[in-house]
Amino acid sequence: MASMHGHTEGAAGELDNDSLHPLPKDEKKWGWFEIFNVWANDIQSLFGYSLVASLFISYGVTGWTAFLALLTASLLVMCLVNISGKPGVEHGIPYPVLARASMGVRGAKLPSVLRATVAVFWYGAQTYFASTALYLLLVTLTGYESTSEWMGLSALGWVSFLIVWALQIAIFSRGMNWVGTFLNLAGPFVYLVMLGLLVVLWQKSDGQLWDAAQTIFAPENPTWTSEFNGFVAIVGTMVAYFAAVMINFSDFSRYSRSHRSMKLGNLVGLPLNMVLFSALALLITAGAAVIYGENITNPSQIVERTDSALLSVIAAVTFFAATVGINLVANFIPAVNGIANMAPARLDFKRAGWITSLFALVIGGFWVSFISRIGISGFVNTLGATLAPLYGIMVMDYFIVKKQRLKLQDLYSTDPAGAYAYEAGWNQKALFAFVIGAVFSVSSVWVEEMSELSGYAWLLGAAIGAAMYAMAMSSAVREAGARYHKGKVAS
Repeated sequence: MASMHGHTEGAAGELDNDSLHPLPKDEKKWGWFEIFNVWANDIQSLFGYSLVASLFISYGVTGWTAFLALLTASLLVMCLVNISGKPGVEHGIPYPVLARASMGVRGAKLPSVLRATVAVFWYGAQTYFASTALYLLLVTLTGYESTSEWMGLSALGWVSFLIVWALQIAIFSRGMNWVGTFLNLAGPFVYLVMLGLLVVLWQKSDGQLWDAAQTIFAPENPTWTSEFNGFVAIVGTMVAYFAAVMINFSDFSRYSRSHRSMKLGNLVGLPLNMVLFSALALLITAGAAVIYGENITNPSQIVERTDSALLSVIAAVTFFAATVGINLVANFIPAVNGIANMAPARLDFKRAGWITSLFALVIGGFWVSFISRIGISGFVNTLGATLAPLYGIMVMDYFIVKKQRLKLQDLYSTDPAGAYAYEAGWNQKALFAFVIGAVFSVSSVWVEEMSELSGYAWLLGAAIGAAMYAMAMSSAVREAGARYHKGKVAS
């Protein structure tokens, strides 16, 4: 493994800072449990619960087919993150630096800004969603509800939003040690509360919950074709859900002590975590259907129906912790690293964090009154689709073209003779592959005839990006070889 002791002359300039430099061995303290909790917090958001619960209803498949699809998707994502996370473990570098190997030391700013834009947007939105959990808690404790609103939020709503915004800054600004501690507490705590909610529903259902779970979501006349189509759709949906984290997983794997601990954390955190979380979501949703006579996929609405002040308080704290957890995993760290890579000499971890937080203040503050009403999903989905070929390019470059060898010092060097300088810091071959792959993956968002591809457009976009990059780089190698032999003949 290449190493970088201190800051070399090439690394000390404009391409390095405390957010981007390679982690030394003594700072790589995460074991399998920390990696497990990265996934626990990514899955256990309010949106994640609603998504999983709705899968049992929306696609008209039996519960066993849905479980098999969720397990298949989690195994597939596990394999993909084991691949994209390995460079982080081996070299201690985050995704924006890894992207320099394929895109060039300047060209890596393109994938960094795309990933950061998606992350910043959802960081702001999730900050608002987390504030609704705190709002529920404050209303339950005080009994105060304000009717007057400003920009879609009441006075108590604004207080809740600003508290969550400030609290996240307090947690994140203390560095990754605090972040790891928060994740380790939030992940298991969510499961405890879900089990508590399940017990309450079990008692209220007079023991009918288990029978209901086996029959309530079963389609009337399932066929092999309907089951298979539903299976494929669920797998595609879940792959698309995890797509953003897959590309920048080295942002987290770089803290892992070893490749083994990363793989074990991914194994426990993805397939096993997904099965357990899905089982709880299925049983809770079934219990709510028995008791309240309708399919409710939002857990906060189930809590409101239980008329339990204690459960409301506990659930509000849990929803807050879960949403802040996913904000950290999927949004804050990728945004900070991506923003820091735009101007490393001027934007360290703290400054990039403040920029991310200020954007979140604006996006979250305007969420109810403006942003959520203008159909912003097309914009975000388009940016997300552009990440697909970047994953393929990154993996093809590291494992096939570079054969898992990186010149670490050159990743931080602007020297024109550096290994990753390419053409003025841009790898034109990678840019070509990116454009071809992105045209396909973005078309899947906007072209109605391609809508059936669903989440698989991401996988296909990644495969196209990888194939185009391999072809372009192999032709470059052949051209270089031809020039070399021609020079020898001439001499």
